[in-house]
Amino acid sequence: MALSPESMPEKPFDFRAPPPSPIASGRRSCVTNEDVLSEFLEHSLRVPDLVLPDKVFPRQNFIENPPKIDFQLLSSMESDSLSKILDSIARIGCFQLVNYGIEGECIRSALAAAAGIFQLPPEKRRAVTRSPPEKLYGFEEAHGEKEEEGEGKVSEEFVWCRGAGLKLEMEAIWPVGYSNFSEKMESLLCDIEKVAEKILMAIRQNLPPKTDYENDMKQGQGGIGSGCFVYKHSRNMSAEKCSGSLRYDVIRMLIRGFDYSHALCLHVCDGSSEFHVYSKKGWVSFCPDKDALVITVGDQTQALSGGQFKHVIGRPIYKGEEEDCISMAFLYSPPSTTNTTKVDPQKGKNTISLSQQAIAAIVLTLVYHILVFVYNKF
Repeated sequence: MALSPESMPEKPFDFRAPPPSPIASGRRSCVTNEDVLSEFLEHSLRVPDLVLPDKVFPRQNFIENPPKIDFQLLSSMESDSLSKILDSIARIGCFQLVNYGIEGECIRSALAAAAGIFQLPPEKRRAVTRSPPEKLYGFEEAHGEKEEEGEGKVSEEFVWCRGAGLKLEMEAIWPVGYSNFSEKMESLLCDIEKVAEKILMAIRQNLPPKTDYENDMKQGQGGIGSGCFVYKHSRNMSAEKCSGSLRYDVIRMLIRGFDYSHALCLHVCDGSSEFHVYSKKGWVSFCPDKDALVITVGDQTQALSGGQFKHVIGRPIYKGEEEDCISMAFLYSPPSTTNTTKVDPQKGKNTISLSQQAIAAIVLTLVYHILVFVYNKF
Protein backbone atom coordinates (compact mmCIF):
# COMPACT_ATOMS: atom_id res chain seq x y z
CA MET A 1 0.00 0.00 0.00
CA ALA A 2 1.50 3.32 -1.07
CA LEU A 3 1.74 6.17 1.38
CA SER A 4 0.67 9.59 0.34
CA PRO A 5 3.07 12.46 0.79
CA GLU A 6 0.85 13.92 3.48
CA SER A 7 1.05 10.74 5.54
CA MET A 8 4.90 10.45 5.47
CA PRO A 9 6.64 11.38 8.76
CA GLU A 10 8.45 14.71 8.81
CA LYS A 11 12.30 14.50 8.88
CA PRO A 12 13.63 15.59 12.30
CA PHE A 13 16.86 16.99 10.71
CA ASP A 14 18.75 17.10 7.44
CA PHE A 15 21.44 14.36 7.59
CA ARG A 16 24.15 14.32 4.95
CA ALA A 17 26.21 11.12 4.79
CA PRO A 18 29.97 11.41 4.12
CA PRO A 19 31.15 10.55 0.63
CA PRO A 20 32.17 6.91 0.19
CA SER A 21 35.50 7.87 -1.38
CA PRO A 22 38.47 9.01 0.80
CA ILE A 23 38.98 11.84 -1.68
CA ALA A 24 38.05 15.20 -0.27
CA SER A 25 34.66 16.48 -1.35
CA GLY A 26 35.97 19.90 -2.23
CA ARG A 27 33.28 21.58 -0.19
CA ARG A 28 34.30 24.32 2.19
CA SER A 29 34.61 23.41 5.83
CA CYS A 30 31.61 24.11 8.01
CA VAL A 31 33.85 24.91 11.00
CA THR A 32 32.87 28.33 12.25
CA ASN A 33 36.43 29.30 13.27
CA GLU A 34 38.01 28.15 10.03
CA ASP A 35 40.12 31.30 9.71
CA VAL A 36 41.61 30.81 13.19
CA LEU A 37 42.39 27.17 12.46
CA SER A 38 43.99 27.98 9.11
CA GLU A 39 46.15 30.67 10.68
CA PHE A 40 47.24 28.23 13.42
CA LEU A 41 48.20 25.55 10.89
CA GLU A 42 50.03 28.05 8.71
CA HIS A 43 52.19 29.26 11.59
CA SER A 44 52.80 25.81 13.06
CA LEU A 45 53.97 24.34 9.75
CA ARG A 46 56.16 27.28 8.77
CA VAL A 47 59.91 27.01 9.45
CA PRO A 48 60.76 29.82 11.86
CA ASP A 49 63.03 32.60 10.70
CA LEU A 50 66.19 32.00 12.77
CA VAL A 51 68.17 35.16 13.35
CA LEU A 52 71.55 33.46 13.57
CA PRO A 53 73.99 36.12 12.37
CA ASP A 54 73.59 38.31 15.46
CA LYS A 55 74.09 35.27 17.68
CA VAL A 56 76.91 33.42 15.95
CA PHE A 57 78.61 36.46 14.46
CA PRO A 58 78.73 39.26 17.03
CA ARG A 59 78.39 42.74 15.62
CA GLN A 60 81.54 44.71 15.02
CA ASN A 61 82.15 47.47 17.57
CA PHE A 62 84.71 50.16 16.82
CA ILE A 63 86.64 51.36 19.85
CA GLU A 64 89.33 53.91 20.57
CA ASN A 65 92.82 52.65 20.03
CA PRO A 66 94.21 50.73 23.02
CA PRO A 67 96.94 52.56 24.94
CA LYS A 68 100.44 52.70 23.50
CA ILE A 69 102.88 51.43 26.10
CA ASP A 70 106.53 52.49 25.98
CA PHE A 71 108.45 49.30 26.67
CA GLN A 72 111.47 51.19 28.00
CA LEU A 73 109.33 52.83 30.71
CA LEU A 74 107.62 49.63 31.81
CA SER A 75 109.87 49.09 34.83
CA SER A 76 109.96 52.76 35.83
CA MET A 77 108.35 53.46 39.20
CA GLU A 78 107.13 56.86 37.98
CA SER A 79 105.40 55.48 34.90
CA ASP A 80 101.74 54.47 34.82
CA SER A 81 102.41 52.02 31.97
CA LEU A 82 101.67 48.94 34.03
CA SER A 83 98.33 50.21 35.27
CA LYS A 84 97.36 51.01 31.68
CA ILE A 85 98.31 47.48 30.58
CA LEU A 86 96.27 45.86 33.34
CA ASP A 87 93.25 48.05 32.63
CA SER A 88 93.41 47.46 28.87
CA ILE A 89 93.77 43.68 29.02
CA ALA A 90 90.97 43.51 31.58
CA ARG A 91 88.64 45.45 29.23
CA ILE A 92 89.49 44.20 25.75
CA GLY A 93 92.35 41.72 26.20
CA CYS A 94 95.04 43.62 24.30
CA PHE A 95 97.28 46.70 24.17
CA GLN A 96 99.89 48.24 21.87
CA LEU A 97 103.63 48.28 22.51
CA VAL A 98 106.11 50.81 21.13
CA ASN A 99 109.84 51.44 21.59
CA TYR A 100 110.37 47.73 22.26
CA GLY A 101 113.97 47.65 21.11
CA ILE A 102 113.70 45.31 18.10
CA GLU A 103 115.32 46.71 14.97
CA GLY A 104 112.93 47.36 12.11
CA GLU A 105 115.34 45.76 9.63
CA CYS A 106 115.19 42.49 11.58
CA ILE A 107 111.40 42.45 11.29
CA ARG A 108 111.33 43.48 7.63
CA SER A 109 113.87 40.84 6.60
CA ALA A 110 111.85 38.11 8.35
CA LEU A 111 108.64 39.28 6.64
CA ALA A 112 110.37 39.33 3.24
CA ALA A 113 111.75 35.83 3.73
CA ALA A 114 108.34 34.58 4.85
CA ALA A 115 106.76 35.71 1.58
CA GLY A 116 108.74 33.02 -0.23
CA ILE A 117 106.98 30.27 1.73
CA PHE A 118 103.65 31.00 0.07
CA GLN A 119 105.20 30.85 -3.40
CA LEU A 120 105.75 27.11 -3.09
CA PRO A 121 103.49 25.11 -5.44
CA PRO A 122 100.53 23.22 -3.93
CA GLU A 123 102.05 19.78 -4.60
CA LYS A 124 105.04 20.65 -2.39
CA ARG A 125 102.87 22.18 0.32
CA ARG A 126 100.89 18.98 0.73
CA ALA A 127 103.94 17.25 2.16
CA VAL A 128 104.01 19.80 5.01
CA THR A 129 100.30 20.27 5.65
CA ARG A 130 99.32 20.80 9.26
CA SER A 131 97.01 18.20 10.79
CA PRO A 132 96.47 18.77 14.53
CA PRO A 133 97.05 17.05 16.82
CA GLU A 134 99.42 14.80 14.87
CA LYS A 135 101.39 17.61 13.22
CA LEU A 136 101.49 21.01 14.91
CA TYR A 137 103.33 22.88 12.18
CA GLY A 138 103.16 23.51 8.46
CA PHE A 139 100.66 24.93 5.97
CA GLU A 140 96.99 25.54 6.49
CA GLU A 141 95.10 27.53 3.90
CA ALA A 142 92.81 29.19 6.34
CA HIS A 143 90.16 31.10 4.42
CA GLY A 144 87.89 30.51 1.53
CA GLU A 145 88.34 28.97 -1.87
CA LYS A 146 89.18 30.48 -5.21
CA GLU A 147 86.41 32.53 -6.75
CA GLU A 148 86.85 34.72 -9.76
CA GLU A 149 89.73 34.37 -12.14
CA GLY A 150 92.74 36.28 -10.86
CA GLU A 151 91.39 36.42 -7.30
CA GLY A 152 92.96 34.03 -4.83
CA LYS A 153 92.39 33.24 -1.21
CA VAL A 154 91.79 35.90 1.40
CA SER A 155 94.42 34.48 3.73
CA GLU A 156 96.92 31.65 3.84
CA GLU A 157 98.62 30.37 6.95
CA PHE A 158 101.90 28.72 7.90
CA VAL A 159 102.88 27.66 11.43
CA TRP A 160 106.60 27.89 12.18
CA CYS A 161 108.35 26.47 15.23
CA ARG A 162 111.80 25.35 16.29
CA GLY A 163 111.04 21.66 15.89
CA ALA A 164 113.49 19.43 14.06
CA GLY A 165 110.63 17.71 12.23
CA LEU A 166 109.55 20.93 10.49
CA LYS A 167 113.14 21.71 9.53
CA LEU A 168 113.66 18.32 7.90
CA GLU A 169 110.39 18.46 5.97
CA MET A 170 110.81 22.04 4.77
CA GLU A 171 114.45 21.61 3.73
CA ALA A 172 113.35 18.68 1.61
CA ILE A 173 111.01 20.88 -0.46
CA TRP A 174 112.69 24.32 -0.10
CA PRO A 175 116.30 23.79 1.03
CA VAL A 176 118.03 27.14 0.45
CA GLY A 177 115.06 29.41 1.05
CA TYR A 178 113.93 27.71 4.26
CA SER A 179 117.37 27.85 5.87
CA ASN A 180 117.47 31.61 5.28
CA PHE A 181 113.90 32.08 6.55
CA SER A 182 114.40 29.90 9.63
CA GLU A 183 117.58 31.75 10.58
CA LYS A 184 115.81 35.12 10.42
CA MET A 185 112.83 33.80 12.36
CA GLU A 186 115.05 32.37 15.08
CA SER A 187 116.76 35.73 15.52
CA LEU A 188 113.45 37.61 15.64
CA LEU A 189 111.86 35.10 18.02
CA CYS A 190 114.72 35.48 20.51
CA ASP A 191 114.07 39.24 20.65
CA ILE A 192 110.29 38.69 20.86
CA GLU A 193 110.72 36.29 23.78
CA LYS A 194 112.73 38.84 25.75
CA VAL A 195 109.97 41.41 25.31
CA ALA A 196 107.21 38.95 26.20
CA GLU A 197 109.08 37.66 29.24
CA LYS A 198 109.39 41.14 30.73
CA ILE A 199 105.73 41.96 30.10
CA LEU A 200 104.50 38.70 31.58
CA MET A 201 106.74 39.14 34.62
CA ALA A 202 105.25 42.60 35.23
CA ILE A 203 101.71 41.20 34.95
CA ARG A 204 102.42 38.33 37.32
CA GLN A 205 103.92 40.63 39.95
CA ASN A 206 100.64 42.51 40.17
CA LEU A 207 98.47 39.43 40.70
CA PRO A 208 97.83 37.67 44.01
CA PRO A 209 101.02 35.85 45.11
CA LYS A 210 99.51 32.38 44.95
CA THR A 211 96.40 31.41 43.06
CA ASP A 212 94.66 28.13 42.41
CA TYR A 213 95.33 28.64 38.72
CA GLU A 214 99.11 28.95 38.83
CA ASN A 215 99.66 25.35 37.81
CA ASP A 216 97.82 26.12 34.57
CA MET A 217 100.64 28.44 33.52
CA LYS A 218 102.74 25.52 32.42
CA GLN A 219 102.75 24.78 28.75
CA GLY A 220 99.57 23.06 27.63
CA GLN A 221 99.58 19.60 26.16
CA GLY A 222 100.12 19.61 22.42
CA GLY A 223 101.68 23.08 22.48
CA ILE A 224 104.67 24.18 20.46
CA GLY A 225 106.17 26.37 23.17
CA SER A 226 107.10 29.63 21.46
CA GLY A 227 106.21 29.60 17.79
CA CYS A 228 104.72 31.79 15.08
CA PHE A 229 101.65 31.89 12.86
CA VAL A 230 102.64 33.47 9.54
CA TYR A 231 99.75 34.88 7.46
CA LYS A 232 99.61 35.99 3.86
CA HIS A 233 96.82 38.49 3.21
CA SER A 234 95.83 38.69 -0.44
CA ARG A 235 95.31 42.05 -2.14
CA ASN A 236 92.14 43.60 -3.56
CA MET A 237 89.67 41.21 -2.03
CA SER A 238 85.96 41.78 -2.69
CA ALA A 239 83.83 43.06 0.20
CA GLU A 240 81.79 39.84 0.15
CA LYS A 241 84.87 37.65 0.40
CA CYS A 242 86.36 39.76 3.19
CA SER A 243 83.10 39.42 5.09
CA GLY A 244 83.24 35.65 4.65
CA SER A 245 86.78 35.64 5.99
CA LEU A 246 85.72 37.52 9.10
CA ARG A 247 82.90 35.06 9.70
CA TYR A 248 85.40 32.23 9.41
CA ASP A 249 87.53 33.87 12.10
CA VAL A 250 84.56 34.15 14.44
CA ILE A 251 83.53 30.52 13.92
CA ARG A 252 87.10 29.36 14.48
CA MET A 253 87.34 31.38 17.68
CA LEU A 254 84.03 30.05 19.00
CA ILE A 255 84.78 26.42 18.18
CA ARG A 256 88.46 25.90 18.87
CA GLY A 257 90.31 29.18 19.41
CA PHE A 258 94.05 28.78 18.96
CA ASP A 259 95.27 25.22 18.65
CA TYR A 260 98.12 25.96 21.05
CA SER A 261 98.24 26.99 24.66
CA HIS A 262 100.10 30.27 25.22
CA ALA A 263 100.46 33.15 27.67
CA LEU A 264 100.80 36.09 25.28
CA CYS A 265 100.56 36.61 21.53
CA LEU A 266 102.65 39.38 19.95
CA HIS A 267 101.36 40.51 16.54
CA VAL A 268 103.64 42.01 13.90
CA CYS A 269 101.12 43.71 11.60
CA ASP A 270 102.66 46.91 10.29
CA GLY A 271 100.49 48.54 7.63
CA SER A 272 97.23 46.83 8.61
CA SER A 273 94.04 48.83 8.12
CA GLU A 274 92.29 47.43 11.18
CA PHE A 275 92.93 45.02 13.99
CA HIS A 276 90.10 42.77 15.18
CA VAL A 277 89.91 41.29 18.66
CA TYR A 278 87.56 38.33 19.08
CA SER A 279 86.32 36.97 22.37
CA LYS A 280 83.27 35.03 23.45
CA LYS A 281 81.76 38.28 24.69
CA GLY A 282 81.98 40.12 21.39
CA TRP A 283 84.11 41.52 18.61
CA VAL A 284 85.89 44.88 18.61
CA SER A 285 88.18 46.58 16.13
CA PHE A 286 90.55 49.52 16.04
CA CYS A 287 93.25 51.04 13.85
CA PRO A 288 96.70 50.01 15.14
CA ASP A 289 99.54 52.51 15.17
CA LYS A 290 102.39 52.17 12.69
CA ASP A 291 105.32 50.05 13.89
CA ALA A 292 103.49 49.07 17.10
CA LEU A 293 103.28 45.48 18.33
CA VAL A 294 99.76 44.48 19.29
CA ILE A 295 99.80 42.12 22.27
CA THR A 296 96.83 39.91 23.14
CA VAL A 297 96.14 37.74 26.17
CA GLY A 298 96.37 33.93 25.94
CA ASP A 299 94.67 31.16 27.84
CA GLN A 300 97.57 30.71 30.29
CA THR A 301 97.39 34.33 31.42
CA GLN A 302 93.64 33.99 31.82
CA ALA A 303 94.21 30.98 34.06
CA LEU A 304 96.93 32.75 36.01
CA SER A 305 94.66 35.74 36.69
CA GLY A 306 91.77 33.55 37.78
CA GLY A 307 89.70 34.77 34.85
CA GLN A 308 90.36 38.48 35.40
CA PHE A 309 92.11 38.79 32.02
CA LYS A 310 90.16 37.11 29.22
CA HIS A 311 91.72 35.05 26.46
CA VAL A 312 91.16 36.73 23.08
CA ILE A 313 92.19 36.15 19.47
CA GLY A 314 93.61 38.97 17.36
CA ARG A 315 93.58 39.32 13.57
CA PRO A 316 95.02 42.14 11.43
CA ILE A 317 92.92 43.22 8.44
CA TYR A 318 94.41 44.65 5.25
CA LYS A 319 92.09 46.58 2.91
CA GLY A 320 92.84 48.12 -0.46
CA GLU A 321 96.48 47.08 -0.55
CA GLU A 322 98.20 46.96 -3.92
CA GLU A 323 100.40 44.03 -2.93
CA ASP A 324 100.02 40.92 -0.81
CA CYS A 325 100.90 41.53 2.84
CA ILE A 326 102.53 39.32 5.46
CA SER A 327 101.76 39.43 9.18
CA MET A 328 103.05 37.33 12.06
CA ALA A 329 101.59 36.26 15.38
CA PHE A 330 104.21 35.04 17.85
CA LEU A 331 102.93 32.77 20.60
CA TYR A 332 104.87 32.97 23.84
CA SER A 333 104.79 30.41 26.64
CA PRO A 334 107.10 30.74 29.64
CA PRO A 335 109.52 27.88 30.24
CA SER A 336 107.76 25.06 32.05
CA THR A 337 108.69 25.05 35.73
CA THR A 338 108.27 21.30 35.79
CA ASN A 339 111.08 20.97 33.30
CA THR A 340 113.44 23.38 35.02
CA THR A 341 113.01 22.02 38.56
CA LYS A 342 112.64 18.35 37.79
CA VAL A 343 115.25 16.22 39.49
CA ASP A 344 116.92 13.56 37.42
CA PRO A 345 116.48 10.30 39.31
CA GLN A 346 119.83 9.05 37.91
CA LYS A 347 121.72 12.19 38.89
CA GLY A 348 124.26 11.62 41.66
CA LYS A 349 124.37 7.88 41.15
CA ASN A 350 127.47 6.04 39.89
CA THR A 351 126.88 4.55 36.47
CA ILE A 352 128.81 1.59 35.04
CA SER A 353 129.74 1.55 31.39
CA LEU A 354 129.48 -1.55 29.18
CA SER A 355 133.26 -2.01 29.10
CA GLN A 356 133.42 -1.90 32.89
CA GLN A 357 130.60 -4.43 33.09
CA ALA A 358 132.49 -6.77 30.71
CA ILE A 359 135.70 -6.53 32.76
CA ALA A 360 133.76 -7.22 35.97
CA ALA A 361 132.18 -10.30 34.39
CA ILE A 362 135.59 -11.64 33.35
CA VAL A 363 137.07 -11.03 36.81
CA LEU A 364 134.14 -12.73 38.55
CA THR A 365 134.46 -15.72 36.22
CA LEU A 366 138.17 -16.07 37.00
CA VAL A 367 137.51 -15.76 40.73
CA TYR A 368 134.86 -18.45 40.48
CA HIS A 369 137.20 -20.89 38.71
CA ILE A 370 139.98 -20.17 41.24
CA LEU A 371 137.65 -20.86 44.14
CA VAL A 372 136.47 -24.13 42.55
CA PHE A 373 140.08 -25.22 41.95
CA VAL A 374 141.10 -24.44 45.54
CA TYR A 375 138.05 -26.29 46.90
CA ASN A 376 138.80 -29.42 44.87
CA LYS A 377 142.54 -29.30 45.68
CA PHE A 378 142.21 -29.07 49.40
